[in-house]
Amino acid sequence: MTKATATSPRPPISAAQPPRRRRNNPVSGALYFARGFAIVTRPGIRAYVVMPLLINTCLFTAGIYFGASWLGGFTEAMLPGWLDFLAWILVPAFVLAALMAGFYTFNLVANLIAAPFNGLLSEAVERHLTGRSPRSAGSDWRTFLAELGATLVAEVRKLAYVAVRSLPPLLLFLVPGVNVVAPILWLLVGAWMLAVTYVDYPMANHGIRFDELRARLRERSLLGFGFGGAVMAALAVPVLNFLVIPCAVAGATAMWVEQLEGAANAVPTAVAGEDDRRR
Repeated sequence: MTKATATSPRPPISAAQPPRRRRNNPVSGALYFARGFAIVTRPGIRAYVVMPLLINTCLFTAGIYFGASWLGGFTEAMLPGWLDFLAWILVPAFVLAALMAGFYTFNLVANLIAAPFNGLLSEAVERHLTGRSPRSAGSDWRTFLAELGATLVAEVRKLAYVAVRSLPPLLLFLVPGVNVVAPILWLLVGAWMLAVTYVDYPMANHGIRFDELRARLRERSLLGFGFGGAVMAALAVPVLNFLVIPCAVAGATAMWVEQLEGAANAVPTAVAGEDDRRR
């Protein structure tokens, strides 16, 4: 029997293999994001990471520089006077929420700029995991340039959707008394919006409309909350937040391939090789 070499191309996975177990819990969602850090180091993937990483690093560096000066005063002003005795609990909560809100905003802007490159990265990850390219994804840089305008328009629409739904919990920070629960609500809404943001890249490569994306993700809402919550937590960690965009795109693509692709009762695409053994 001939032994396969390490450079042999990975063949497409047969649909006859046993179906992968469907998951719907926040721990599995968080693990998909963590798995993205390993995926982006794979040969054939690293080249697609450069531009999203560069864009993310530049914007986050600017955000840290300009945001550090007003963060402390802002969070103290948001705390109602009658809750001063709880300052040791609430001020750190407001600081954490404000950090995440700021990084979340910069993350959305970075995704808008990096959207075309994120789509190429997602395509490369899916090709690595399954041995095939998405049906509607471009195969060369000429196609990439031809579809650039449409990609940016779609990303602006997605950004508008996320911004409209993220604004109300942010405004609660300005309401005395009510702003005590604002950090919790903001974390939940922000986690869901981040899941929607990143899962959109592999689904868009397959021509799946945004409303169908949300419907599929709602079927596994706990999985989505776990993924988005892990992304949001990473956004608050210095240095680690520079890596969020490419790793989240890779993790969301793996989650799409294994959990979200196809109808709810369809057999999902399995993942071969080392990535499958990691689970």
